Amino acid sequence: MDVMGSYLLTAGILVLFFIVFFKLIRIVPEQEAWVIEQFGKFKRILGPGLHLVIPIVQKVAYQNILKEEVIDVPPQICITKDNAQVSVDGILYLQVVDPEKASYGIENYRFAAAQLAQTTMRSEIGRIPLDNTFSERDAINESIVRAVDEASDPWGIKVTRYEIRDIAPTDTALTAMEQQVVSEREKRASILESEGERESRINSSKGEREEAINLSEGERQRRINVAEGHARAIEVVSEATAEGIVEVARSIRLPKGRQAVSLRIAEQFIEQLGQVLSEAETQVLPVDLAHLKGLFDVVAGRAADGEGPKGPAGFQPGAARTRLSPDTRAESRAATATRSESRRVRGEEA
Repeated sequence: MDVMGSYLLTAGILVLFFIVFFKLIRIVPEQEAWVIEQFGKFKRILGPGLHLVIPIVQKVAYQNILKEEVIDVPPQICITKDNAQVSVDGILYLQVVDPEKASYGIENYRFAAAQLAQTTMRSEIGRIPLDNTFSERDAINESIVRAVDEASDPWGIKVTRYEIRDIAPTDTALTAMEQQVVSEREKRASILESEGERESRINSSKGEREEAINLSEGERQRRINVAEGHARAIEVVSEATAEGIVEVARSIRLPKGRQAVSLRIAEQFIEQLGQVLSEAETQVLPVDLAHLKGLFDVVAGRAADGEGPKGPAGFQPGAARTRLSPDTRAESRAATATRSESRRVRGEEA
C-alpha cells in the first residue's frame, strides 16, 4: 500500500511539473505578438521565440496577428448625389502595427474598421452622381483608405487598402441607366449622321465650285482663243488688203494701169448687177443710163485696143422696168451661182 501511494505521489509530482513547465515556457510563432499581463495589468509584449511566463502571476491576455488581414465589408444601400440607390460592398485590408493599442485601444478593431469603412463609403458615394460611381472607383477607394486609416490610428492598426467589390444599382436605377444609354447612343448616331451629311454637302459644294471654276476657265480660254483667232484673221485680212492696196497703187502708176483699174471696176459692177437681176423676178434699172453707157463705151473702146473685154450690150437708156422670161432668169441664176461657187473655192484655196 505504501509502495502504491509512493507511485501515485511520484506520478502526481511529475504531472504537476509538466503542467508548470508548459505554463512557464511559451513559444510565440512568427508574425505574432502576445500581450502579457501580471496580476491583471499590462506587463510586456512577447515577440516570436521562446519565453518564460510565471504561472498564476502572469498570463497571456491577447494574441495579436501582425500579418495583413482581409476583412469583408458587408453590402449596404447608398444614395448617390442624384438620389439613386445602389448596393455597395468591399474588402478592407489592414495590419496591426501596435499590439498594445490594438489590445487596449478598442474592444474589436476588425468590427470597428469594417463599420468605419461602411460609413465612409456612404459618405463618398453621396458626393458623386450615379454615372461616376463606376468610373471613380479608384478615387472612392483612396478616400476610404485615408479616412479609415486616420480614424484607426489610436487603435494601433494600419489600413493598407480598400477595394470596392460590387456596385449594384436598384431595378429602377438600372432601367433609368438603360434609357440614358439608349438616348446617348441615339444622340451620338444623330450627331454622326448630321456630321456626315454636313461633310457630304461640303464635298458636293466644293465639287460644284471646282466644276464652275473649271467651266469658267474653259469658257474664258475658249473666248480668248476665239478672240485671238478673230484678231489673227483680221490681221491677215488687213495685211492682205494692205498688200492689195499697195499692188493696186503700184499698178495705177504703171503705164495703162489706170485703164486696167477702171476696167476691173466695170467688170465688178456688171457682175453685181447681173447677180441682182438674176435673184429678182422684177428688175429695176437706173433711169439715167447715159453715164453708164459712156462708161461702157470707154471700156469697150479700151477692150478694142486690147486692154480688156467688151462692155455689156442690150442696155437701153430710159427703160425703167424690164420683165425677163423664166428661162432667162434661170440661166442668170445658174451663172451667178457658178460665179459665187468659183469665188468661194478660190477663197478657200487662198
